[in-house]
Amino acid sequence: MCTKNDNPEFYFRDVLAATVQFLLIALILLGGRSTPVYAAVVDGTCASGLDNNEVFWPDAPDVIPFKGADSHDPLAFRHYNATETVLGRPMKDWLRFSVAFWHSIRNDGSDPFGFPTKRWPWDAPLPGCDVPSPPMDLAKRRMRALFELMRKLGVDLWCFHDRDIAPRGETLEETNAMLDEIVEYAAELQHGTDIRPLWGTAQLFAEPHYMHGAATSPSVDVFVRAAAQVKKAMDATKRLGGENFNFWGGREGYAFLPTTDLKTERTHAAVFFKMARDYWVKDLGQKGRPLLIEPKPQEPSKHQYDWDVGTTAGFLREFGLEKDFKLNVECNHATLAGHSCSHEVETAVAMGMLGGLDANTGDPQVGWDTDQFMTDQREAALVLSAIVRSNGFAPGGINFDAKTRRESTDVNDLLYAHIGGMDAMALGLKLAAKLVDPGGALERVKRERYSSWTGDVGAKIERGEATLVELEKLALAHEGEPAVGSGRQELADNIIAAVVG
Repeated sequence: MCTKNDNPEFYFRDVLAATVQFLLIALILLGGRSTPVYAAVVDGTCASGLDNNEVFWPDAPDVIPFKGADSHDPLAFRHYNATETVLGRPMKDWLRFSVAFWHSIRNDGSDPFGFPTKRWPWDAPLPGCDVPSPPMDLAKRRMRALFELMRKLGVDLWCFHDRDIAPRGETLEETNAMLDEIVEYAAELQHGTDIRPLWGTAQLFAEPHYMHGAATSPSVDVFVRAAAQVKKAMDATKRLGGENFNFWGGREGYAFLPTTDLKTERTHAAVFFKMARDYWVKDLGQKGRPLLIEPKPQEPSKHQYDWDVGTTAGFLREFGLEKDFKLNVECNHATLAGHSCSHEVETAVAMGMLGGLDANTGDPQVGWDTDQFMTDQREAALVLSAIVRSNGFAPGGINFDAKTRRESTDVNDLLYAHIGGMDAMALGLKLAAKLVDPGGALERVKRERYSSWTGDVGAKIERGEATLVELEKLALAHEGEPAVGSGRQELADNIIAAVVG
């Protein structure tokens, strides 16, 4: 009888399958927000070096112009006019757009089911070279691409993960040194401009040692490494003038509950956040620049401890951290948690904890976090209504944590995507201003729903001065059923439709 080991054809097939499986797993780990693990040194050199005059978008204007709603120019804004005044404030100040380094510059189109599809010019060998570019040269070239993209869009803010902007070395010390060099290079590019990070963050989810989590890992060695990485990322954020520091706990949760000690892991997470708070505020002097946590329900973990806004706010209050942290709401995470983005933003505003927005959306027919650009004006208007009512971000902003689709491989697609997202948010802002107008029809419907609370009884209850005994007497003295009005939801829908179109 012939076994697989006896047959060269079976053996070759097994080796090939194992190789493909290994490469696929590696790409999954290194795709999306993650960064490839480079060797510290690449054989070969390139005499030409970096070209500081290299242009990555040669077909685009130096600055994307505003041409108005009737324009059909794909490289022009139809609704985003940075200086246009909305409710007494320039549109640029309301929206405070930010470009995400990982999705804009590092997205290679790979997904859990396929290899990279994008070959960006900033990742190609340097002009005149026939060998791979040294990792640090690549990192600097990518940074130049980011700044060109931002200049063309007229955006002053950007966001980054530490491992996205700089290569990983053989040791933590070597990795830190390379990060320092790239941070100084970014600082040089920022010099003389208004460009700065909206926030920085530490990538605590891609490397193999974070497979069980970072702050919630069962390994104290991993906790220590994560703490060191956060400290370094905070240093980088301050050096570049970042307004916030964000935590996205990609694996801070569990994959298998029977072997998980939830109480211990949540307590460790709280200790981690307290140490980070102390370093950010006391050591770095960043008081007034809030720390952020970005809720997400699952993916890649089965269940993450920052499931949604309500869960995360409850966690912060449980451990006495609610005054030190605000929430960075991501729209696609909201839908993964079973909510709308406007629900999560409204909840954060109601709790006084809104610190920022990741403007993206998912595909209702796809079950994972697709991070597409938000282009629906109704969705944008409802999200921005809450932000307008809360008087905007201070500090904070709208980060385009969004990427072009896997099939969009032309460099101009990045411009089209950001133009569409910025236009959608700009139109949403103008529509939101109409929806929240105190004299408008929608606000009138809302006031009428709660009008019974404006009397003496309602006011006394809200002040916390009423008792159950007192209210029982009122109920017994009242003849008939309690008065309750119509919700008028269809009327409200029609009002929104009339405004949004």
